[in-house]
Amino acid sequence: MSTSPNALRFDSVSKTYATAKTPALEHVSLSIDQGEFFGLLGPNGAGKTSLISILAGLSRASGGTVSVLGHDVVSDFARARRALGIVPQELVFDPFFSVIETLRIQSGYFGVKGNEVWIRELLENLGLADKANANMRQLSGGMKRRVLVAQALVHKPPVIVLDEPTAGVDVELRQTLWHFIARLNREGHTVLLTTHYLEEAEALCGRIAMLKQGRVVALDRTSSLLAGKASTMLRFKTDNALPQDLMPQARVTGRIVQLKAHDANEVESLLARLRAAQCKVEDLEIGRADLEDVFLEIMQEGPAA
Repeated sequence: MSTSPNALRFDSVSKTYATAKTPALEHVSLSIDQGEFFGLLGPNGAGKTSLISILAGLSRASGGTVSVLGHDVVSDFARARRALGIVPQELVFDPFFSVIETLRIQSGYFGVKGNEVWIRELLENLGLADKANANMRQLSGGMKRRVLVAQALVHKPPVIVLDEPTAGVDVELRQTLWHFIARLNREGHTVLLTTHYLEEAEALCGRIAMLKQGRVVALDRTSSLLAGKASTMLRFKTDNALPQDLMPQARVTGRIVQLKAHDANEVESLLARLRAAQCKVEDLEIGRADLEDVFLEIMQEGPAA
């Protein structure tokens, strides 16, 4: 009995740049099933962009293979590329065309005819309908990013890759984009997302892989990652310096401090140490770890193995 191919498959993918002292990717292996909403996370320099560049055909792997719906991105690049819709980080656009002309040209590039209804639907769903005839040069950065999303989706690709799609954009675009992408995912499209907004990944992604120094250091269902690292988190505000012995385990953002505690006894012990140090605590909250807490803990666990 035949089985459906993975939407995306990376088999022992490595990449070494001639000017770099260390590999950008080292034997990265993971597969993404059709219909998944998958998150690829990692700090800057972890190898996410290198992996997506290889997937998109913009870079050649030093070792290993990558396939899209069973089509190798090197030996069967035409069918692999047609199955992909990629939204890049960079704002790349042609300044000589209007928004709707840009989408019609992109549609023609993939040989899609009679696509006007879908183009109009993209414009409506991405809040671009009133900008259809505007020149690309006239658009704000957020509007240009909406056009990039529309370009990636214009040929209705079964696999959608979003590389930091909401970086530096307003809340309205983020909500509009995720509403539409979640709809496409429900309709069967596979989505691969890279983002530094970890609350987005936690809310949207069923599974997550984390890269560090070019290697996969975590790969599991989002719920399992959260459960496996679950702990109680103390969150509070303070204007005082924390006791020195608490600093290594604290996450400090301005006045906001987060401390991890494993049980109720440790919570009381932490509060007692703060009181003894005359550290005034405001707006104290006790909650569960979120994906950002899990991510930081995994990234701090030492070098990638």
